[in-house]
Amino acid sequence: MKIFAVNGSPRHKGNTYQMINTLLDAFVDKGFETELFQAGGRMVQGCTHCDYCIESKGTCKFEDWITEVYEKMTKADVIILGSPTYFSNITPEIKGIIDRCGFLNRRDGWKLSRKIGVAVTSVRRAGGMPTLGAMQNFFLINDMIIPGSTYWNMTLSLSEGDYQNDKEGLKTIKRLAENVIWLLDKK
Repeated sequence: MKIFAVNGSPRHKGNTYQMINTLLDAFVDKGFETELFQAGGRMVQGCTHCDYCIESKGTCKFEDWITEVYEKMTKADVIILGSPTYFSNITPEIKGIIDRCGFLNRRDGWKLSRKIGVAVTSVRRAGGMPTLGAMQNFFLINDMIIPGSTYWNMTLSLSEGDYQNDKEGLKTIKRLAENVIWLLDKK
């Protein structure tokens, strides 16, 4: 089984990265192949609705890192998207991935269908639900499966390392990993 994760935070070793790595560590312990892609901080070209993907049946006219992310998604069993909460929403990099990969999936034979989708966010205090919702809606509209946990997949964290101090958040993310592993065992 292959797990592909995307860190949408420009803080390469920040709280979102640490959350994703808590998940990935659990998957490595079970012998699953994992990969983490650092999207945060990259220049992003959003979807221009040019319809090139329709005409080409699943190829985007922009040959860049989002095209690479989509290819990696199609080969994974589990896709993890992580974004810090920016004014109650996702980072531009994650938004670019959602829009462009969503259109590519539709034009490319629904290759993301029935994959497991996991969204996580770090949030200072509030606004995390719309952030989670944006990522989870991407999974839902692309016919993917979303596992839950004992609480929302977020941690209260602002400064680097705050994630480690949020005991309930840590517990939630660890249980989320257990639930993904449980689902993978059912495949």
